Amino acid sequence: MTLKNHFTRLFFFISISLFSLSGCKQQQQQKEYTSWPQYKGSNENIHYSSLTQVDTSNVKQLQVAWEYHTGDADTANHSQIQCNPIIIDSIMFGVSPKMKLFAADARTGKEKWVFNPFDSMTADKKMFFILNNSRGVTYWSDGATDKRIYYTAGSDLYCVNAETGKMVMDFADRGKLDLHNDLDRDVKDLFVTSTSPPIIFNDLLIILTRVDEGQHAAPGHIRAYDTRTGKRQWIFHTIPQPGEFGYTTWADSNAYKYVGGANAWSGFSLDKKRGIVFACTGSASFDFYGGKRIGDDLFGNCIIALDAATGKRIWHFQSVHHDIWDRDIPSPPALITITRDGKKIDALAVTTKSGFGSNC
Repeated sequence: MTLKNHFTRLFFFISISLFSLSGCKQQQQQKEYTSWPQYKGSNENIHYSSLTQVDTSNVKQLQVAWEYHTGDADTANHSQIQCNPIIIDSIMFGVSPKMKLFAADARTGKEKWVFNPFDSMTADKKMFFILNNSRGVTYWSDGATDKRIYYTAGSDLYCVNAETGKMVMDFADRGKLDLHNDLDRDVKDLFVTSTSPPIIFNDLLIILTRVDEGQHAAPGHIRAYDTRTGKRQWIFHTIPQPGEFGYTTWADSNAYKYVGGANAWSGFSLDKKRGIVFACTGSASFDFYGGKRIGDDLFGNCIIALDAATGKRIWHFQSVHHDIWDRDIPSPPALITITRDGKKIDALAVTTKSGFGSNC
């Protein structure tokens, strides 16, 4: 779903007791945020660094140390860079306007390598680029010599060697995973991409998608893949199928066969200690017409807590029932700890488009 700034956004907080999540009463240890190894900085999605070298007293003294130019801006077609780069072992990884993955020395800006997805892409898939941007990449390592970058260009998720910039050929189909696959429905002719990067839990690559918003929309199911092989390990149907929780919230028992959307397009956050991945979804399609999807339409417009190891639903909160205003939840939750009545409570802070707050 696209991000539209038509509505006032407010934070609403969902307080989660430690008992209700995992039965664990231990308070979260103080964590230092001194690096930027993943999209938005951390699993908590708080966009925060605890470094203190630069502050309000000296920020005016900053000077340009180096510049890196990708050299592929396409102003005629309004190209842009939306990527939030990551830094691993002093190497910065990012994505250019034409979806090239690059690695550069974060200390000097010197280019290390560039991976061009067009080199391995068929002509029919290049059409997806017109609606494709990359907000970030994902890094994974086995802790030894296997170091990989995952990112999406067009409808393919690529697995690239972080040291060499070459595709890892034993991942999925010779280094790339077609996002049309493994959705438990034939969507080969529909628009499927991913503008936000996956998140890693242990050796699982948890993937989200961006899909169409009209009649011909693919379902926004959430999937996890083996980081080494690219084989699907689990799927969570955001449009429930028979026998699954939420299936009866659709008046048409066949809705799962043709309705699309309800996709987590903006990213994930992860409570690694508890093994919970959090996703926020957009509305089911059509966005502005609900006549063919009567009911509450779970899991559209939801915050969803999933067991990161299995994909099983733990809980959900639906911010809009049967949305016909495209009021997606436009970003994944920020994982925070608040103090209430002298007690620390782990919670989520979530932005909305509706201008209403909610507590639970």
